[in-house]
Amino acid sequence: MNKVCGLLLILSFFAFCRPVSAQINDEQTYKMVQFLNYVNNYYVDSTNNNKIVETAIRNVLKELDPHSVYVSKDDVRALNEPLEGNFDGIGIQYNVLFDTILILSVVPNGPSDKVGLMPGDRIMKIGTENVAGIGINTQGVRTRLLGKKGSRISLSVKRRGLNRILDFDIERESITIHSIEASYMVDEQVGYIKLDKFSANTLREFDEAVKRLQKQGMKSMILDLEGNGGGYLNVAIDLADRFLDDDKMILYTEGTNSPRSNFISHLKGNFEKGNLVLLIDEGSASASEILSGAIQDWDRGLIIGRRSFGKGLVQRPFMLNDGSLIRLTVARYYTPTGRLIQKSYNKGIAEYKNDINTRYLKGEMISKDSIHFIDSLRYLTLKKKRLVYGGGGIMPDIFVPIDTTKYSSLYKELHSKNVINTFVLSFIDRNREALVLNYPDFKIFKEKFSISDDHFNYLLQIASKLNVQVDLAELDKCKDQMKIQFKALIARDLWDMSEYYEIINSRNNSYCKAIEVLTNKKGSPKELDILSYN
Repeated sequence: MNKVCGLLLILSFFAFCRPVSAQINDEQTYKMVQFLNYVNNYYVDSTNNNKIVETAIRNVLKELDPHSVYVSKDDVRALNEPLEGNFDGIGIQYNVLFDTILILSVVPNGPSDKVGLMPGDRIMKIGTENVAGIGINTQGVRTRLLGKKGSRISLSVKRRGLNRILDFDIERESITIHSIEASYMVDEQVGYIKLDKFSANTLREFDEAVKRLQKQGMKSMILDLEGNGGGYLNVAIDLADRFLDDDKMILYTEGTNSPRSNFISHLKGNFEKGNLVLLIDEGSASASEILSGAIQDWDRGLIIGRRSFGKGLVQRPFMLNDGSLIRLTVARYYTPTGRLIQKSYNKGIAEYKNDINTRYLKGEMISKDSIHFIDSLRYLTLKKKRLVYGGGGIMPDIFVPIDTTKYSSLYKELHSKNVINTFVLSFIDRNREALVLNYPDFKIFKEKFSISDDHFNYLLQIASKLNVQVDLAELDKCKDQMKIQFKALIARDLWDMSEYYEIINSRNNSYCKAIEVLTNKKGSPKELDILSYN
C-alpha cells in the first residue's frame, strides 16, 4: 500500500466511525493528514503504512467496546468459515501423534472416503513433501490439506498391517461444518440436542434433528447451549421462533444510529408444544443469550446451569477496500421484558476479559448466594410474573454449581501438556481392531466398556514420555472424571460426537438435573409450573 492509499484508508475509516449527523469536519481531516504526512516524511526511520493504518484502526475500536474488532484480510476467511457452515478440503479428522499425522475419522461419502482412506491411516507424504517425523503441527497439516474445491492433492499413507505405502489422489470438495454436535434420545420421551454455534446450517440441522427425535417419541427436549459463544443474530431469532407461538416478542435492538427494530415470532414452530429445558453456563454468549432470554421471559421453558457470559451487543461486518473488515457494534439487544444482557465494560478491556475468572474467585460458580443484582435490574416474566434479572447475562431458573473435579490442577496439567489426548489417540491406534470386534455397536460399548487400572498405568507411561510428573494421590481424586472422559473420547473416535456426549453427559450435573426435573418431576412447584406452559 502506498502512502496515498494509506492516508485515504485511515481517513475514510475515521470519517465512517462518526455518526452521520456528526461527520468529521475539514479541520479534523486536515489535522489527520498533517499528522500522517509528518510521520511519513520526517520520522527518523522508514515507516510501514500498513502497520500504521491497522494499528490506528485496532486502537480506535479498542476504545469503543470489547466486541468491535478489526480483522485482517488474511484472517477474514478463518473468521467466517465456522459460521458459513462449510470449507473446501478432503474430509478427514486428524491429529498429530508422536510426530505422525494420524487419521481419526473420515467424513462418510466425502472425498477421502470415496478413494478409500481409513481411520488409523498415517499420512507420510502430502504431495512430494515428507510430513512424517519433521515436527509438523495441526495448523501445518491444515494449511497443506485445504484448497479450492475441485483442486487435487496426493497423499502417501502407511496402513497398519501392510508393508507397502498406499498412494491416493483426492479431489477437494465442500465439507459441511456442523453446528449441532449431538442429538439422541435420553429415554423414551426426552430428546437431547447439543448446539455448538448459530451458523448458516443451524436451522436446517435443528429441524432435521427434531424431526428424527420426534419420530423416536420425543415429547420433552433438552437443548444444550453450554459453551455456545453465539453466531448469527437472525439464526437465534428464527430458532426462538421454533419454540414460541405467533406474535411473541423475541427481542428488540436499538442504537444511537440504529432505530429500534422489533423481532416478533410468526412461523409455526416445530416444538411450540412440549417440555423444554435449556442448559447454559458462563461460556454461553450472544445468540445463546438471545434464545435463552426469550424462552425465560415468556416462561416457555426452564433455564438450568450457571449465569451466562453477558454479551448484549450486536455487531455488523463492514468490508474495507483491501479485503479486511471491521465488526462494529451497531446496537444493543434487549429481551422481551426489556432486559439488557450486556455486562459492564466500564473498567476496561482487561478486566472485562477476566470477568469469568473473577466470578470463580468470588465463589459465584459454586454458590448462587454469591451473585447479587441491584434492584434496578429486576424484571418480571411476561406470563407467570417471575423475578428475573438483567445487566450481566442470563441468570438460570435452576442454579447448578460447577464440578470442581474437572478443574483439578493435575487434570488441567494433563490436558495442557496433551497427555490425555495422546493417551486416547495411542490407545485407539493400538486397539482399534479389538475395539471394533468386541464392541460392534455403541450400545454394547456404553454398557460394557470401562477404563481399567492397566489403562491408567499406560497413561502414566505416556505422561513420563511427555515429561509430566503425576501425583498418584491427586490422580485418585479425579480418576472417576478421567475414566468418563477417556471413554467418551474413545466413543467419539469410534463413532461420532453424539456418542461422545451420551457418555460424557453422565458427569454433567446440569444435564442430570434437567433429566431429574423432566422425568422424575423433582423440582419446586414454580419450576414445574413453567414446564406446564402448554
